[in-house]
Amino acid sequence: MKILLVGSGGREHTIAWKLAQSPSVEKIFCAPGNGGIASLAECADIKADDVKGLLAFALKEKIDLTVVGPEISLAAGIAGAFRGRGLDIFGPDSKAAQLESSKVYSKQFMSKYGIPTASFEVFEDPDQAQDYLRGLNKPCVIKADGLAAGKGVIIPSGLDEALSAVDDIMRRRIFGEAGKRIVIEECLSGKEVSFLAFTDTEHILPLASSQDHKRVFDGDKGPNTGGMGAYSPASFLSLSQQEEINRLVMVPAVEGLRKEKLDYRGVLYAGIMLTAGGPKVLEFNVRFGDPETQAILPRLKSDLAEVLLAVSRGKLSGIRALDWDERACVCVVLVSGGYPGDYSKGMEIKGLNRLSGRKDVTVFHSGTKCSGETGRCFSDGGRVLGVTALGRDIKEAAAAAYAAAGEIDFSGMHYRRDIAAKAG
Repeated sequence: MKILLVGSGGREHTIAWKLAQSPSVEKIFCAPGNGGIASLAECADIKADDVKGLLAFALKEKIDLTVVGPEISLAAGIAGAFRGRGLDIFGPDSKAAQLESSKVYSKQFMSKYGIPTASFEVFEDPDQAQDYLRGLNKPCVIKADGLAAGKGVIIPSGLDEALSAVDDIMRRRIFGEAGKRIVIEECLSGKEVSFLAFTDTEHILPLASSQDHKRVFDGDKGPNTGGMGAYSPASFLSLSQQEEINRLVMVPAVEGLRKEKLDYRGVLYAGIMLTAGGPKVLEFNVRFGDPETQAILPRLKSDLAEVLLAVSRGKLSGIRALDWDERACVCVVLVSGGYPGDYSKGMEIKGLNRLSGRKDVTVFHSGTKCSGETGRCFSDGGRVLGVTALGRDIKEAAAAAYAAAGEIDFSGMHYRRDIAAKAG
């Protein structure tokens, strides 16, 4: 089987790494890929949202299965374009992808189908939004409607910060067109968990649980990022809670997709807050999480290629269960100084060779450029590397991941020191 993987981050490197372990995979192409992916796949210089270019490439190379990593590709309509030409592709069409590409659509979808979530209001006028905030008198969360690379959510500490957030999003347009509309919702309290499941809009097959760490600094301080680390499983999540999330969130979501006649063949990711009143959805994502994927897939023992192909063909019912490594996995993300704000690129990454062959430790590249001739790698993004380790439990896995992270260095490198500390 020839596979085209779309994307260039740590999530895509992890997917490529897992697909390469499948006996059914003959060759992997990745567009555009990165320095780490290039060791596993042939990279093609095609942007992830260049649907026409990707389609032409897939037809030329006679690709058997296309696997889409980033949400930007799905929002651009890649799934519908490929299926329209008879090609198997893993990912929902652009209408279904609105569950992530539009916070407004997602909240209205949840309200329509009785999926538990925070109460909310939608605003297109910044003055009206600020007037609403002045009369709110309780903690809130402010979200840009459109895609903002995981950074479009602001949790203000008070009224002044809330009013400034509206100015930033709607007037200064720090997230561009994503900020034309905003959602203001109640701020939920509890423990967060990432709950992912494969679905072909008929069947649901949950993945192992995980927990992401969004804030840039220890103790969940500072601005939101695309993700500073993750671990799996979320040990605090009981079996009964998993069943409750599936019953209250995933089942009605998939039933809603079916009723809306949406073509959803991919992975549905629900960010969940476990509140005193039960699980509530913070957001839906329509693709694998990043960095959750780096913590989940190393534990997967089933053949990933076989599962993704079954989902893409609407035959998920043929996959009865997923087989998991009982060990825990922790991923620590190394980022460029200044991220998620302005940061420098082109910093040489040192120490990667010291980790080559280290048992149960894998370094997944996110924002890197590497030279095949010299073997040197350089930073090329905000999130640069995901240092991932398996261990008998979360504590052992975290210790191994941090020991490995300590071997790596590049100018301005930053990472959180408390990933998985909340696992207990």
